[in-house]
Amino acid sequence: MNSGVWFSVSKSDWSLHRKGPMDEARHKEKVKEAIKDNLAEIISEEAIITSDGSKRIKVPIRSLELPRFRYNFRDKERVGQGTGDTQAGDVIGHASDEAGPGTGKGAGDQPGIDYYEAEITVDELAEMMFKDFGLPYLKPKATREIVSEEVKFQEVRKRGIMTNLDKRRTVYQGILRRARQGDATFQDIKDEDLRFRTWTPEVKKESNAVVIAMRDVSGSMGEFEKYITRTFYFWMVRFLRTKYQNVDIVFLTHHTEAKEVDEETFFKLGESGGTMISSAYKMALEIIQQRYPPELWNIYPFHFSDGENWSETDNKLCVELVKKLTQMCNIFGYGEIQRPGYGQSALMTAFTSAGEEHLVAVAIRGATDVYPALQRFFSLSGGDHSG
Repeated sequence: MNSGVWFSVSKSDWSLHRKGPMDEARHKEKVKEAIKDNLAEIISEEAIITSDGSKRIKVPIRSLELPRFRYNFRDKERVGQGTGDTQAGDVIGHASDEAGPGTGKGAGDQPGIDYYEAEITVDELAEMMFKDFGLPYLKPKATREIVSEEVKFQEVRKRGIMTNLDKRRTVYQGILRRARQGDATFQDIKDEDLRFRTWTPEVKKESNAVVIAMRDVSGSMGEFEKYITRTFYFWMVRFLRTKYQNVDIVFLTHHTEAKEVDEETFFKLGESGGTMISSAYKMALEIIQQRYPPELWNIYPFHFSDGENWSETDNKLCVELVKKLTQMCNIFGYGEIQRPGYGQSALMTAFTSAGEEHLVAVAIRGATDVYPALQRFFSLSGGDHSG
C-alpha cells in the first residue's frame, strides 16, 4: 500500500474555476495601484506632453508572483520546521550571505526581480488623475444649457421607427392582449402590440467660467522652466476639456509686454527678452473688464514663471494688480519654477506676504512637483477648496 499523500479533486469545487478570474482581477488592481503610486513621475514624461493625446504609455510593473512556504497544519512536526519565531515575509537569507554579512556587492549569480510593462492610454491616465478634480469655488453664474452627446430613452409610444422597438414591452402587450381573451400565452404579435422607445438628448446646465493661462516667455525661462510650464498647462487644458463643456480658455504670453495668443502659439513660442510680469496681469484685467464681467463669469487666472522680474518696483505693482484680480476672481494661481539650490524669488515672497485668501502659490523644483501643483489648484477632496 502506498504511503504517499492522496488528493481528491471534486468537479463541483467551483473555487478552482474562479481562480483565473480572481487572479486576473487582483492583477488589474495591482497594476492600477502601481500607476497611482507613480502618477507624479508618469504624467511628467515628455513623450506624453509632445503627443497628440492618443499615445499609449508603458509603465514598468514589478512581478506579482509572491512565493511562500505553506505547511500542513494537520500533519505532525517534522525535522527542519524551525523554532516558530518567524513571520510571513521574513527574509531567510541570500546566496551572497555565505561570504558573511555586508558582502556580495560584486557580480552575483542570483536571478533578479521580474518586471513587465503595462500599457495605459492618455485618456485612461487622465480619468485616473481627474477623478477628484474640479474648479474651486465654482458659483452658479449665468448658467447655460449644454446638450450632451448622450441620450436617454424616457418615453414609450405606440408609433415609432423599428430601430427603437422595445421588444420586451411588445411581447408583454401581446401576452396581455391574449390574456384578455382567456389565453395568457405568447403566440403572435399584432400592430396594436408594438411599443417604441422615444429618446431625448440629455441637457445639462453649467455655470460660465473662464480660465486665463499666463506663461512667462522671457529669456530667463530656460529648457527646464519651459518643460515644467508646458507640462502643467498640458494637463490643465486636458482637465478642463474633459470635465467641462462650458469653460473658455484665454492664452497669454509675456516678456516685457503681454499679448493674447492662440493655443498652438502658447505651447510652442520660444523664450527671449526681458521680464515685466505686471504686463500680463494688466492684460488679464483688461480682458476681464471687456469680455468676462465677474457678475456673470467664474474667473480663474493662472500664471507660471521663474519669478525673475525686471525690478522690485514691478514686484510691488504685481501685488497690487493681483489684489484687484482676487477681488473679482474665484482664485488666482501662481506657480514658480525654482531650480535646485535656489530659494524663492522676491515676487513669491511678496505674494505669500500679501495674505490674500484666494491667492494660491506653489513652488515647483522638479518634474514630479507638477502633479502636486495640479492637486493644489484643482483637487476638491483635500479640503483646500470648496466646490
